Amino acid sequence: MWKILVPKKIAYGENAAKEFEYPEKSLIITTTESKIYEKWIEYMGIKNYEIYDKVTPDPAIETIEKIKNEYEGKEISHYIGLGGGSSLDVCKYLSKITGIPKILIPTTFGTGAEMTTYAVVSFNHKKKLLQDEAFLADAAIIDPYFLPGTPFNIVRNSACDAAAQASEGFDSKLANPLTKLFCKEAFDILENAIINYKHELLPYGAMLSGLGFGNSSTTLGHALSYVFSNEGVPHGYSLSSCTTVAHKFNNSQYYERFKRICQKLKFEPLTLKQPLDQAADVIMPDRGHLDNNPIEVTKQDIIKCLDQIVNNNPLA
Repeated sequence: MWKILVPKKIAYGENAAKEFEYPEKSLIITTTESKIYEKWIEYMGIKNYEIYDKVTPDPAIETIEKIKNEYEGKEISHYIGLGGGSSLDVCKYLSKITGIPKILIPTTFGTGAEMTTYAVVSFNHKKKLLQDEAFLADAAIIDPYFLPGTPFNIVRNSACDAAAQASEGFDSKLANPLTKLFCKEAFDILENAIINYKHELLPYGAMLSGLGFGNSSTTLGHALSYVFSNEGVPHGYSLSSCTTVAHKFNNSQYYERFKRICQKLKFEPLTLKQPLDQAADVIMPDRGHLDNNPIEVTKQDIIKCLDQIVNNNPLA
């Protein structure tokens, strides 16, 4: 049996965020500064809203609880997640625990969070991947308006993230012909966007990637990446070497193509502060990724992969 979950409503394309009819009394949740989000909100035409703009990357459960408590008792009709994956993940978790509907609007086009039932939240300073059908958006809005002016590092990290998700999602044990269709198309589009500098294609590729991996799963590359993210490495950057090494381990058809993408984006080698076997102990309990990997993974496999990442520059 196949099970495919998608947001109740998807609005994609030029002016999608401008033409959407937003409910009044919404709480906008974002990570960016006012001079940026005020321009976004003016474009979108949202009226009669409140805003919380203190979300940080890799949001902690304490931040989510703080927002819940701060707005408890106020008449909030919807949450609107506006920004990168962190804003969207906070919005998802809040919606689950309060029952308030959510509208997700990505501005960085990499995580695919607006399409999925996944959220990443930090507990005790460690990122944890959560999955729940309650995280699915009531509406997802994907508008290329937000792409111009995005700093290069954010663009390249987002592009790498989307390509990693598409290729890992294709290889996942949970993949089916329909998710593979989304993942393959997504990777082809993202590869074209990155290799040929057609960045206007990134939002579409990221959306398709979210539809694909969001209904299958990412795998070993993402499991490896979190120990680097826990040390402050941006998620997309950590995936550059981690997914490359994972694809090599899995004999993935995407190994050479993904590596070429990362070389094009000029990612630097990764370093790790903690000993490799200690890092492997952190990774091994991540069954949500490892159990769906196409090849069984042992602790020794993890240590060997980490060694390739930090001591043998897999992108060289």
